[in-house]
Amino acid sequence: MVGIKDVARQAGVSVGTVSNVINRPDMVSEDTRARVLSVIEQLGYVRSESARQLRAGRSRIIALLVLDMANPFFVDVASGAERAARETGLGVMLCNSGESPSEEADYLGLFAEQRVRGVLVTPADTSGRNIASFRRHGIPFVFVDRVVPSAEACSVSVDDIEGGRLAVDHLIERGHERIAYVSGPMHLAQCQDRRAGALEALAAAGLPADSLAHIEAERLDVPSGRDAGARLLGMANRPTAVFCANDLLALGVLQALYAAGIAVPEEIALVGYDDIEFAAAAAVPLTSVRQPAYRMGRAAADLLIEETGDAAEEHEHRRIVFQPELVVRASTLGKSNRAVR
Repeated sequence: MVGIKDVARQAGVSVGTVSNVINRPDMVSEDTRARVLSVIEQLGYVRSESARQLRAGRSRIIALLVLDMANPFFVDVASGAERAARETGLGVMLCNSGESPSEEADYLGLFAEQRVRGVLVTPADTSGRNIASFRRHGIPFVFVDRVVPSAEACSVSVDDIEGGRLAVDHLIERGHERIAYVSGPMHLAQCQDRRAGALEALAAAGLPADSLAHIEAERLDVPSGRDAGARLLGMANRPTAVFCANDLLALGVLQALYAAGIAVPEEIALVGYDDIEFAAAAAVPLTSVRQPAYRMGRAAADLLIEETGDAAEEHEHRRIVFQPELVVRASTLGKSNRAVR
């Protein structure tokens, strides 16, 4: 690689002069500056940003660690975070834990080695061990899509208990009393909270907790949804409605029902979560609980930028909780099922 010494030698100036041309051009005469810039272009010199950051003691890179980049929800979160970072002159390193606590631990170790400015993380390890270990490095972090006590760290999330309640309230209002909840892995706080909200809705309607059948999928993706749909179809007392922990699961369930000739919503109503772009474009447009993913990513990045900026000493950890919104579409708008038991 071409270094600053190579540029200095070719231009017939000192290393300090080359540095001034790059960082303090007003300190160098116009002729010398033109000569050095010509050599830089000729040799293809690119300054070592990592070395500069090491000397300055502050990186210009923040890391974003999400559960699954195949999920459009996290794509939107990343877009919001990237926009906030770019407006402040920062870059984003995007990584995917694949819902795996061990992969999450590996990435957190990498972030510490790279001395990133800070980390935005949607935890896969709900035990807190990975974050506790990472905390020792003194690198600021913000939780995304998870509620935490504000004294521990900043967090940006959606009220998932309310989201689960909204989904099941809607199904109860449509006359459904036997409902299935298709979740992802239940070690994920989001899946736990959405189920808790569903149970609250049942209790408020005077329905027993066992009115909610629970199918736990291996992952929060379409193939796992198809598998859950097959399991649903094999149930002896099949529910008349399904609430899924995210839209990808719901789309997989919809595929399984369609393949079996089950009409949605006439025979089984279906609700997803996240309101990704594909929800409205499904063969049967999907009722879904909307999360403001872009705003969440942007808000999380703003908190991290504030915590790592010039006024970091004045920063106080905050918890931002967005409210979800039910978006009703054709997958639940069949005829009323109040006579269904």
